[in-house]
Amino acid sequence: MLLKVQSASVLGIEAQIIDVEVDLSLHRGRKYHVVGLPDVAIKESGERVRAAIQNCGYEFPHLGSITVNLAPADFKKEGSCYDLPIALGVLGLSGNLEPERVRDWLILGELSLDGQVRPIRGALSVALHASRKKFSKLLLPVDNTREAAIVSGIEVHPAFTLPQVMNLLNGGRAQYPPVKVNRHDLFKEQTTARPDLIDVKGQETAKRALEVACAGGHNLLMIGPPGAGKTMLAKRIPSILPAMSFAEALKTTAIHSVCGLLKGNQPFLTHRPFRAPHHTISSAGLVGGSSIPRPGEVSLAHNGVLFLDELLEFHRPVLEVLRQPLEDGEITISRAARTLTFPAQFMLAAAMNPCPCGYWNSVLKECLCTPAQIQRYRSKISGPLWDRIDLHIDVPEVSYRALTRDPSGESSKLVARRVAKARNLQLRRFHSGKHSIFCNAQMGPAQILKHCVLEEDTKKLLENAIQKLGFSARAYDRILKMARTLADLAGLENISSEHVSEAIQYRSLDRNFWDDF
Repeated sequence: MLLKVQSASVLGIEAQIIDVEVDLSLHRGRKYHVVGLPDVAIKESGERVRAAIQNCGYEFPHLGSITVNLAPADFKKEGSCYDLPIALGVLGLSGNLEPERVRDWLILGELSLDGQVRPIRGALSVALHASRKKFSKLLLPVDNTREAAIVSGIEVHPAFTLPQVMNLLNGGRAQYPPVKVNRHDLFKEQTTARPDLIDVKGQETAKRALEVACAGGHNLLMIGPPGAGKTMLAKRIPSILPAMSFAEALKTTAIHSVCGLLKGNQPFLTHRPFRAPHHTISSAGLVGGSSIPRPGEVSLAHNGVLFLDELLEFHRPVLEVLRQPLEDGEITISRAARTLTFPAQFMLAAAMNPCPCGYWNSVLKECLCTPAQIQRYRSKISGPLWDRIDLHIDVPEVSYRALTRDPSGESSKLVARRVAKARNLQLRRFHSGKHSIFCNAQMGPAQILKHCVLEEDTKKLLENAIQKLGFSARAYDRILKMARTLADLAGLENISSEHVSEAIQYRSLDRNFWDDF
C-alpha cells in the first residue's frame, strides 16, 4: 500500500517540492525506514510520528514495515518539517484518511509527542514556490501562517494539532478559516521608534557623509579615535534610509525566515535590516556556510546595512570574503554536495581606529604606537577591499563645547526626506532599464557611461585628482557614482565640478591617512 503527500524543502532561500511517499508492507517485520538522503532529524521522525499518532487516539500499525521515501532523492533533506506529512501518510494507510483528500495540499510541520504542530523555517519561501506551482492550499504550523499569507493566490490554513488537521482534511467543520493578511496594515503595524540623528552632537561632516551614503546606497568607512561617535552615527543610518518596497521586503523576509529569525509578532520585515556582527565572527558566519549552505550576515543584511565596528579587529581572511558580495551583490557558496547563491545587496558601514591605541593624529591624547605597529595594524585591509568602500571619512573627537551645547542639528526625519527624494529620482532613472538597479551604487559600466556625463572642465579636475592621488580604476567609477548621488541630492540633472570635488574629498582621506605619519 502506498500513499503520497506533497511537502517542500528549502535549498538556500528557494523551495522545492518534495513527494513524501509512505509505503506499508504487511508481509515484512515491524520496521521503519526513511530513504531519500535524510538527515538525523528526519531519521528520528519515526518515534515522534508514532508517539504523536498514539497520543492523539489513533492506531499506529503494529505489523508491517513502513518505508518513507523523500523524492527526488538526489540531494540531502534536513529538518523536521516532514513529520506532519509522514504522519498523514501513515494515517491514510491505516484507513483514517482518504488519499484524494491530500491531493491539492502542500503540507509541512513538525510534530511534538502529544500531537502539537510546531513551527518550521522557510515558510515564506515555501509559500512563494507553492504559488508559482499553482497549489491551491497550503497547510502550515499556525506560527508560520501570517508570513506565508503575504503571498497572494494561495489559501494558507493553520495547523494546531494532528486531530485538528485530520478533521480539516476529512472535510469536517473548519474551526479555523484560512489566514488572511492585509499588506497595508502589516506595514503600519511595525512602526517602531529608532535612534535619531539629532542626538549626535557635532560631527557635521560625518552626518553629511551619512546622508550621501544613504542617498546612493554607497559603502562608508568612519575613521576616528574611541568615543568620537562612530558607532552612534552608524546606529542612526536606518533612520534616514528610504522605506523598503514590497518586493524588497519580500526577499529580505524570505532570508530571515529560512534562518528562523522571524518572531511571532513580526512575521514580515518592513524596515531595512541592520546587522552588526561581532569581530570574532568566522568567514562562514559572515557569508554563509555549513555542509548544506545557509545564509550568513551579508545575506541577512540584504537591502539593509551591514555594520562592522572595529573593522581592523576582524580577521583578515574574514574581511577578504567581502570582496564578491560588495562587487556583485550576491555570494556563491560551494560545497561538495551543492553550490548555492545567496543575495547580498547591502550597504556596508564600517568603523575603525586609526592605530592600535586609537589616538594617532589626535589633538587630545598622545599616540604611543610606533610606525611599525601602525603599519602592521593598517595592513589588515587590502587595497582591493579598500577600493570597494566608497566614502572614507574622518570622525575626530568632539569638543567639550559641542558636547555641552543643546542639540541643534537636523533630525533624521528631515534628512530622510532628502534621501527619499534622491532615491526616487534614481528609481525613475533606472526604471526602464533591463537590469534591476535601485540606487546609484549598483550602476554598472553601461549606466555610468550613460548617466555620469561630465563637462570638459570637470573631466580635467577629475584627471588631475587621479594623477596626484593615484586612484585606481575602481575608485574612479565610485567617484562618478558618488558625484551622481550628490547631483541627485541637489535635484540637478547634470554633474558639476562641485559634486566631483566633494566626491574626491570623500576618497582622498585614505591616501593622506595612510601616508601622513
